[in-house]
Amino acid sequence: MSELPVVVALGGNAISPPGGRNPIPAQFERTRETAYHLVHLTERPLVVTHGNGPQVGNVLLRSDLAAHVLPRLPLDTCVADTQGGMGFMIQQCLDNAFCQAGVRRPTVTVVTRTVVAFDDPAFQHPSKPIGNFYGEAEARAHMAGDGWVMREDAGRGWRRVVPSPDPKEIVEERAIRALLATGAIVVAAGGGGIPVMRQADGTLTGVEAVIDKDLATALLAANLDAGVLLLLTGVEHVSLDFGRPTQRDLHEVGAAELAGYAAQGQFAAGSMLPKVQAVLGFLERGGRRAVITTPELSEKALAGEVGTQVVA
Repeated sequence: MSELPVVVALGGNAISPPGGRNPIPAQFERTRETAYHLVHLTERPLVVTHGNGPQVGNVLLRSDLAAHVLPRLPLDTCVADTQGGMGFMIQQCLDNAFCQAGVRRPTVTVVTRTVVAFDDPAFQHPSKPIGNFYGEAEARAHMAGDGWVMREDAGRGWRRVVPSPDPKEIVEERAIRALLATGAIVVAAGGGGIPVMRQADGTLTGVEAVIDKDLATALLAANLDAGVLLLLTGVEHVSLDFGRPTQRDLHEVGAAELAGYAAQGQFAAGSMLPKVQAVLGFLERGGRRAVITTPELSEKALAGEVGTQVVA
């Protein structure tokens, strides 16, 4: 395959149906639907990344409930666990969708580590909520006994918050390149990758943090010289004045214009802003084109017909 890779980031809507507890069969069904929407990429080198927020939350909850008999799982292990389980689900669905389309291509999941920096300001200002809600007394007990940073969450209870540092390096990048060269579809960088720090002697150690999956995807896509970065989410377009009578969808937009809208506060920090930042980071590193849309429109979006098309 001589074409440039396409890197596809699956948001929560592409893996879990909206609402409800999302048991594994429901996640498989939604992922199966998404996989069929990607069959048009049968002839392209393809990397698929994914989020894992709800899944890590479930792992943490199980660990919490079993804490009286088993040691709590560290956060880096939780990310690794969900990479494996979700990778199995995604590769199973992709394999089956491609097989039914008459295409035989192996799909490989790479448990991926992402290097972060010791001096990242995020470690001094944890901000990413994870896991269960707690009452104030229990939250304070966790702060005193486990060293957790806890914050009250809009009247819903207290939650643990952890650092969300910027990704600096994808450790398995060379392995991903080698797999792409064989024609394999690669599932990688799940949940932004397992956060690790590089020590002075070159060794790596896991850290208690989470990495934004869109930012990690953008870094990987740029390093792989991807032709297109395709972010699949729950809306067809990026919008200005979202949810207001003055809402306006963005169809084709330059990076500088999009950055200006971000600086104006047009995009919510917990939803569209990380995707916009990822797109801008990809283009700043030499990327050619990035698209934000839904899984159902991915084929037309790749052709430049729909979605928000962002160019340098």
